[in-house]
Amino acid sequence: MSPGSDPRMRTRTPISLTFLLALSALYGGCQRDPAVDAASTSVAPAHYTEAVARSTRAADDREQDAGRKPAEVLEFFGISPGMRVLDLYAGGGYYTELLSYVVGPSGSVVAHTNSPYLSFVGERFNARLEHNRLPNVEVLIAENNELELPAETFDAVLMILCYHDIYYSNPANGWAKIDGPRLLAELYGAMKPGAVLGIVDHHAETGAPRETGGTVHRIDPGIVIAELEAAGFAVEEKSNILRNMDDDYGKNVFDPAVRGKTDRFVLRFRKPR
Repeated sequence: MSPGSDPRMRTRTPISLTFLLALSALYGGCQRDPAVDAASTSVAPAHYTEAVARSTRAADDREQDAGRKPAEVLEFFGISPGMRVLDLYAGGGYYTELLSYVVGPSGSVVAHTNSPYLSFVGERFNARLEHNRLPNVEVLIAENNELELPAETFDAVLMILCYHDIYYSNPANGWAKIDGPRLLAELYGAMKPGAVLGIVDHHAETGAPRETGGTVHRIDPGIVIAELEAAGFAVEEKSNILRNMDDDYGKNVFDPAVRGKTDRFVLRFRKPR
């Protein structure tokens, strides 16, 4: 995360709490049965590869696919048609678009962002969504420590390469220090019982302090597990699909020597029923 100055650009109108509650009511009666496991394995792998293969995806997104392996990641998290998914700190919207295709017209995606992210990648984010290009996606703009979500709304929440930003702070560009426990409590309350929280982030050395999240933009996965368990989540499974043992943990993730090639951990958590 290296956002710049406050943007002067067109953005979609952010969805309000009232809208989200209405969305929940609209879909709640006709979509996924609450008893259905949020990480169902019934979706064929081809469903994910077909989403990634969409011809409408931008060339620069496609260039990232080999390193990010989104089909494997989304399958691991169990994202499936009909789900309501929150893409937290969605960045440029790479995963927002793929989620839109995977959940399909019977599902919905809320892409969360804030002013610093919009100043950093807002042009790309807006272009992805303009002209109602992804009709099942709504945008939620909420600054750090101002996120408010309706209770038990989401089947899944994804935090892709952003958990470490809990320990990032830059008042100059508007990135306020995040109250981590408050954020995790908000997410926990907004997720349905049995819902999945998916985490992808850059590896730091085992035992590295939390502060690496704000310096080199890496975090020890042990910290993530401990904090999410303290927040009430149950760690369910980890995946090695994005491991790269040649990574230099001492380098900032934006260093050209490692950018796009960092060692990344993938963790699936669940809100208990």
